[in-house]
Amino acid sequence: MTKKVIIIGAGFGGLSSAALLRKEGYEVTVVEARSSPGGRARLWEEGGFAFDMGPSWYLMGPVFDRYFSLFNKNREDYWKLQKLRTHYKVFFGDTDQVEITEDFERTQEIFEGFEKGGAQRLKNYVDLSQYKYDTAIKDFLYRDYRHVFQFLNRRLMTEGLRLNVFNSLDSYVGKFFTDHRAKKILEYAMVFLGSSPTNAPALYSLMSYLDLKDGIHFPVGGMYAIVEGLVRLNQELGVQIIYDTDVTSIDVVAGRAGGVSARQCTATISLQGDAVLMSGDYVHGERDLLAPEYRSYSPAYWDRAVLAPSMFIAYLGIDGAVDGLDHHNLYFTPDWTDHFNRIFKHPSWPQDPCFYLSAPSKTDQRAAPQGKENLFLLVPVAPGLSDTDEVREKYFDVTLQRVETLLGTPLKSRIEVKRIFSQRDFSADYHAFKGTALGMAHTLRQTAVFRPAMRSKRVKGLFYAGQYTHPGIGVPMTFIASEVVTPVVDAYLSGKQ
Repeated sequence: MTKKVIIIGAGFGGLSSAALLRKEGYEVTVVEARSSPGGRARLWEEGGFAFDMGPSWYLMGPVFDRYFSLFNKNREDYWKLQKLRTHYKVFFGDTDQVEITEDFERTQEIFEGFEKGGAQRLKNYVDLSQYKYDTAIKDFLYRDYRHVFQFLNRRLMTEGLRLNVFNSLDSYVGKFFTDHRAKKILEYAMVFLGSSPTNAPALYSLMSYLDLKDGIHFPVGGMYAIVEGLVRLNQELGVQIIYDTDVTSIDVVAGRAGGVSARQCTATISLQGDAVLMSGDYVHGERDLLAPEYRSYSPAYWDRAVLAPSMFIAYLGIDGAVDGLDHHNLYFTPDWTDHFNRIFKHPSWPQDPCFYLSAPSKTDQRAAPQGKENLFLLVPVAPGLSDTDEVREKYFDVTLQRVETLLGTPLKSRIEVKRIFSQRDFSADYHAFKGTALGMAHTLRQTAVFRPAMRSKRVKGLFYAGQYTHPGIGVPMTFIASEVVTPVVDAYLSGKQ
């Protein structure tokens, strides 16, 4: 008889894993608590505006192309891409700004303007970043790590110094640049990997190759087009996706995962399977869905973990165009160290926050009605903060005023659609631990084998994928995680392990 796999969560991790496991010949059922797919990447539509609720950057394009090639299919048959000529605009305070474009020579000139010799140092830095990226893709990301010696192998030991695995990003960047603007451009991406530049391994300087030289694209129809493409792939393969079904427990029989129990409206249902793959919040799977004797990690483990930030997000539908913005825009305060400290060291709401402001309607017609603007305003904040309506509105007003000052135009009076999404929403909608938006931060002690395991240590046939596991945070990383976990599940079900 065909063996069955139950997957919890229809986000990127769940959907990409489902298709791969179905390709291996298993009967696959995906159970999703929400009424639509996508998880953190779901779509919200209101008043003619279409908001991508989560990820907004499309990076590491070959990862997606490789994934579809495993099915002998072409990614472009599932979603199209458009290239952004301007990668992003950066505001340093209220008066200083630069545009990073597809013209790398122009970017070198910008860095030369920051400090003498900056053009050549940027080239050297990005060349090393590309080497790290190519090495990571070839040797480290698509691997299953079961013990520390698989990670700390001869390859890592011999290349470790050149890859700068054991240094912080901030100290590494400081060897190339002293100007704060240059350093911020080379370090900002760490917050989207859930870390601060002083805590992230310098290996992640590979991100600079991606956003300065490799090119920035955006899916036609927004990031949700990726979700739609994955759903279509799963439907073609015969994967069953069940919505509005919130898993309440992972059922363990004689030490093995035997399926799940779930709530559908007021009814409770049971779904039997030969293996269970948890692609939702790892802590929720451990703490809420398993009895204490079956948990791989103690409460103290999760309390010690360095969590990635939560996000204060405002989805705004604006009447009329908003000038002065590109598709991706970044605002950095002069003292951005204080903002990072208020996330990782002294959790509190940043008083003078850095923020990311996306205007997808500059690129994508789906995002807003003609003549109007779709804005996605995001402030990285510490997880677990008080998140009352009063706090939200006050913080929104402060941040929006900063945007209005920056652009020199009023926005509040032009808002047609508004929705705030922050810590309590991440907890309520995604069962996110302490309301983190991203999971566990990327620190050296939380990289590769040091991240939560893909295999349960106490329940046979229970597996995990998604942003908590290796290789970690980010849409392409969850696709890679699905490629790593699939042969692990297959080996168990086929009796090879």
